[in-house]
Amino acid sequence: MRYSHRLSDAVHILAYVEIYRDGDLSSQAIAASVESNPALVRRLMGALRQAGLLATQRGSAQPHLLRDPATISLLDIYRAVEPDGDLLHVDDRTNPQCIVGGNIQETLRGAYQQVQRAAENQMAQITLAELISEIQVRERKRANL
Repeated sequence: MRYSHRLSDAVHILAYVEIYRDGDLSSQAIAASVESNPALVRRLMGALRQAGLLATQRGSAQPHLLRDPATISLLDIYRAVEPDGDLLHVDDRTNPQCIVGGNIQETLRGAYQQVQRAAENQMAQITLAELISEIQVRERKRANL
């Protein structure tokens, strides 16, 4: 199973843009921090731009947040970069002749919807500002070691 890193990378990009707002904000610099490639960074920045979270301009390495980090939730970022939005996925290929195989999909869909709602409610409570603050606290602790 492959895991998506889009949310993690998108939070990384937004935090980087805010923390280094007076520094090098090129996709190359951000990609070096993410340890990814500039094309991926530009694609994610495009999705964040379309969601109204980030302003970018072609040919200019001056992205900036369009909203205060305290008003951007983890859910806002998640919805911007995860196309289908579902955390969990049901295997649709099961044996319909089996008691379990014939009923597992709908059973799990109901359970997964509950999990999705709970996760989204929690994600809505976490702000980019809180995440940035924690990054900065961790960096201060790391620097003092």
